[in-house]
Amino acid sequence: MLLPRTLVYLFATGIFLPASIGLSSSAFAKDFEVWLVDQSNSNGKTFGGTIHIYDGDVLNGKAAASTTPTDVLDLSGATSALCLASTGANPVRPHMLFFNSTHSHAILSFVTSGHVVIFNAATRTPVACIRTSPGAGGARQAHAASPAPDDSYILVSNQNGKLLERIDANFATNTFTLNALATINLATCVTPNGEDCQDVELRPDNAPIVPIVDSSSTLGFITLRGGGLFVVNPKTTPMQIVAEYDRTTVHGNGFGGVQAAGTMFVNSGGGTSTNQDEFDVYAFPLSGYSAANSPNTPTPELLYSDDGGERDSHGMTVMKHERFLWVLDRVQNIAEIFDTETGANINTVDLNIGGPAGLAPDLADVSPSGNRIFVSLRGPNPLSGDPHASTGSTPGLGVIKVKEHGARGVLKSVVPIHNIDAGGIERADAHGIRVRLKGRKILCSKSR
Repeated sequence: MLLPRTLVYLFATGIFLPASIGLSSSAFAKDFEVWLVDQSNSNGKTFGGTIHIYDGDVLNGKAAASTTPTDVLDLSGATSALCLASTGANPVRPHMLFFNSTHSHAILSFVTSGHVVIFNAATRTPVACIRTSPGAGGARQAHAASPAPDDSYILVSNQNGKLLERIDANFATNTFTLNALATINLATCVTPNGEDCQDVELRPDNAPIVPIVDSSSTLGFITLRGGGLFVVNPKTTPMQIVAEYDRTTVHGNGFGGVQAAGTMFVNSGGGTSTNQDEFDVYAFPLSGYSAANSPNTPTPELLYSDDGGERDSHGMTVMKHERFLWVLDRVQNIAEIFDTETGANINTVDLNIGGPAGLAPDLADVSPSGNRIFVSLRGPNPLSGDPHASTGSTPGLGVIKVKEHGARGVLKSVVPIHNIDAGGIERADAHGIRVRLKGRKILCSKSR
């Protein structure tokens, strides 16, 4: 049984809203823009990348397909210069993007080089560049860097280094420090129950994928590449494991999560050479975690599982009124919709209809009014994930028109991006995407 609706945390945007709030046809919302990350190298270079920033009102309108960015940030410029000066290395492969609670700052992780860059979101200026620590076999990556809702830290999944790291943060003073004393080495640690954190039977590959922080900022749900999951208390130094799950409870290729309706929803998918096809969605409670518990406690609810066909559960987002959860499938080019109150799978949206086929929808976020979902679309030469799952036909941004408050939807527009190399090959490969809130204005909730 899922918990009753209390507070919704939109992990995609860092917005907290009381669940009881409803909006009439004329309601206060916020101006917004959409940030889309192209993880391909800056043209002619072996580092950098690009962030395309779009005006939200234009994307919400009839001319969305022909819109152009209001800003294009070439990450081989000021961003790379800051990283080179701060760490001695250029940043490579921008991957996932988040905003802090006030949307004053953007946090961008570079999955190949292990950098985390924090930007002043309004001025688009990089203010800090931090590099993760060498871990297992000397490897280091920053697959995702998730800011806590209270803005006190950024939790970093150092993927191939198999480290969970914490950046202590003060966004008001632009002070960001990698706290080495807080790190959990997921390759060598021991769980509260005395088991090896990484174990050939329990958790064979502890590469952390995405750290999902709950609304209290005291629980971090850490998905793992080889299956299993850890819940940690990110506030302690060192950080402490408070729940341990094995790969029979949470399957391989754990990816992301979103909090809504008093529940943390987490998924696991396919998309790697050793585990190509999987689509699972779980519901975890937000209380009952203790290092004194036995393994796999408290027990998550398995809402959906389809591991027999060509599937890849990946990006997740929740609607404005937190009633409906959308989970994207990059292989099937669809979105599965779940009722957050009952956990039921209520609908499937075919994203091959309304635009080019084979878009490989990756990550998603919702407009402030709730009438649009924005989706990153992978390119023909994907730079992350197994190619069978992440190869797309049209790199760029998809705009989905939401119907029935999120119970249904239809692809409305596709906004392509391009990065053509000297040989005429398309290198653009969209991945990270987030809605950034700006000033307030009145919006009509009726979709245009």
